[in-house]
Amino acid sequence: MLRRHSSPAPMTLRFRLTFWYTLLLAVVLLIFALGFHAVVARALYNEVDEMLQSQAQQTVAFFEATIDPTRGRLPILTVVFASQVFAQATTVDGAVIDRSPSLGQQTLLLPDEMRQHNLQGEAGFYNWQSDGATLRIFSTPVHSPQGAVVATVQVARSLDTIDAMLKVARLALLVGGGIAVALAALGGALISGAALRPLNQIADTASRIVRAEDLDQRIDGAYPDDEVGQLADTFNEMMGRLQNLFNTQQRLVADVSHELRTPLATIQGNVDLLRRGASSDPAMLGESLEAIVQEVARMSRLVRDLLLLAEADAGVRLTLKPVELDTLLLEVYREALLIAHGRVKVRLGHEDQAQVLGDADRLKQLLLNLVSNAIAYTPTDGVVTIGLHRRPDGWVRVSVADTGVGIAPEDQARIFDRFWRVDRARTRMAGGSGLGLSIARSIAEAHGGSLSVDSELGKGSTFELLLPL
Repeated sequence: MLRRHSSPAPMTLRFRLTFWYTLLLAVVLLIFALGFHAVVARALYNEVDEMLQSQAQQTVAFFEATIDPTRGRLPILTVVFASQVFAQATTVDGAVIDRSPSLGQQTLLLPDEMRQHNLQGEAGFYNWQSDGATLRIFSTPVHSPQGAVVATVQVARSLDTIDAMLKVARLALLVGGGIAVALAALGGALISGAALRPLNQIADTASRIVRAEDLDQRIDGAYPDDEVGQLADTFNEMMGRLQNLFNTQQRLVADVSHELRTPLATIQGNVDLLRRGASSDPAMLGESLEAIVQEVARMSRLVRDLLLLAEADAGVRLTLKPVELDTLLLEVYREALLIAHGRVKVRLGHEDQAQVLGDADRLKQLLLNLVSNAIAYTPTDGVVTIGLHRRPDGWVRVSVADTGVGIAPEDQARIFDRFWRVDRARTRMAGGSGLGLSIARSIAEAHGGSLSVDSELGKGSTFELLLPL
C-alpha cells in the first residue's frame, strides 16, 4: 500500500517574524562581541608590550652607564620587577650575564634569529612557551661607549593573567548574549503576536464570509491609524463594493428575466393564437405578426443595450478625434424630430461653437438616449429643448430640457441605475429597457466628463452633460 505523507504545517507569520528578528539580533550581538573582544585583547597586549619596552629601555640605560656593560649587574630588578616579570642580560655569544630573582635558575630563550637582529642593533618582541605558560619577551641590544653591541637584555611577562581575563570576558559575552537573544525571542513573540492580532481577526472575518457566504459582515473594532488600520478599512471598503456588485448582479439577472418574460409571453401567446386558426383570418394574422415583430424589436434593443453595458463595464473603447459638437447637436436635433413624430415639440436652444476630443458615434448615442428619454416622458404638446453652451472655464455644457412629468428628489439619486425607472409600466409601453441613462453616464465618464440631472415634479427635467474642451 502507498503511504500518504502529510505535508508539514507552514510556518506562521508570527514565527517567521520572531525567528528573523532573533537571528538578526544574534548576528548583531556576535559582531559586537567579536569586535569588543578584539579591541580589549589588543589594548591589554599593547599595554604589556609598552611596559616591557619601557622597563627594557631603563635596564639598557643602566647597563650602558657602567664602565663595562658585559660585567653589569641587575641589582634594581629585584625591586622594579614583580613576580610576573622576568629579565636577563646576555653577552653577544648568548652567555647569561645576570637574571632577575623571579627567574630562579631558569633562562629566557633567545632565538638565533632574534639574537641576529639584536647584533644588528634592532629590538623586537617574540612569544615563548614555558611549562604551559606563554611569555611575552622583548629583546633589545646594549651598546658600548664606542657604539658596538656588547650585550642584550630580555624582559618578559606571563600572558596567563590576560588570557584568563579574556576567557572570563568571552564567557560573560556568551552568557549575556544568550540571555539577550532568549529575551529578544520572547519579547519578539509577544510583540509580533500583539501586532498580528488584528490580521488574525481580518482572516477570521474573511473565513466566516466564505463559509457563510454572507457579504454583510465587516471587521469591527477600533484600529490605530497605521498599516493594519488601513488594511481593515480597505477590507471593509472592498467588501462593501463586492456586496454592491453582487446585489447589482442579482438585480441585473432578475430585471433581465423580468424584461424578457413579457415579450416572450406575448410572442408565445400570438403563436398559440395562430396555431388555433387565426392564421386563416388576414386581420388577426396581421395583428399577431405585428405584435411579434414589436416584441422581437424590443428584445433586440434590450440585448443591444446589455452588450453596450458589458462594454462599459470592460471600459468603453473610444476612437478619439476632434468633434464639432454644434454639428453633432444639429444631427441629433434632426433625428429627434423624427422620434417625436410631431407629438412633442423639439427645439434648438442656445448654440455655441465648441470642439472636443471624443468619439463622435458614442457622443451621438449619448445625446440620442437623453433626447429619446425626454420625449418619452414628455406629454403631448410638451417641449424638449437642446442647448450647447461654451463655458469660460474650459468646459462645454450640453443640456436636454423637457416639460415632462419630472423626477422626485428621492428618485434622482437612482435615475442612472440599471433597469431603474420612475414609471415602469409607462416606460415599458414606450419600449424602454431602463438602461439608456446608465449607458449615457458611462459614455460621459469615458470622455472625462459628467452627466447630471436637475428635475422637479410636474415641471420637467434638465439633463446636463459636461465635457472638457
